[in-house]
Amino acid sequence: MIIKNVSLETVCGITSKLPENVHPEVAFAGKSNVGKSSLINALMNRKSLARTSSQPGKTQTINYYNINNEIYFVDLPGYGYAKANEKVKAQWGKMIEDYLHKSKQLRYVFLLIDIRHEPGNNDVIMYDWIKRHGYQPIIIATKMDKINRSQIQKHLKMIRTKLQTDKDTIVIPFSATTKQGREEIYELLDGILKTGTEETDA
Repeated sequence: MIIKNVSLETVCGITSKLPENVHPEVAFAGKSNVGKSSLINALMNRKSLARTSSQPGKTQTINYYNINNEIYFVDLPGYGYAKANEKVKAQWGKMIEDYLHKSKQLRYVFLLIDIRHEPGNNDVIMYDWIKRHGYQPIIIATKMDKINRSQIQKHLKMIRTKLQTDKDTIVIPFSATTKQGREEIYELLDGILKTGTEETDA
């Protein structure tokens, strides 16, 4: 995948109507501070279009990034931020659920898990939630540069075990620092675009 043009096209708050896009969408879900903005920036080949923050829980909107005018990256609100009050947490949850339920163009949901730690209860709930909406989550194990290379497979197994992933669930270790894992994600995105082109030709 070659990134030519990217733009933050739509920002949806709690009361916003979700856009009816004509291009396929891939969504990015993960708890606050898991490296979601860093992953999206790395995929877009931009330093700071997706806003990273030292303050977890900052993303309270659904952000649609138009990539090459052919696919959307959809940044969902980070979940599990301990300092957010229950009302805010419920609103974030409703936004994510509404999106998963209503989007007609959603192809993949990337669920980000910090490779250093066992997935928490919120991660397990989100994994099950995504599956309940009919999608097979693709796990992105972020921050792989923070552990020894010899530990990677052990930690990936830990993630699979805790989430009770299906045998064919894709798990991609990723580092925003080294960009390792980016090409595997690009291949999945290219597959979406190829399928879309074939459908158009038909």
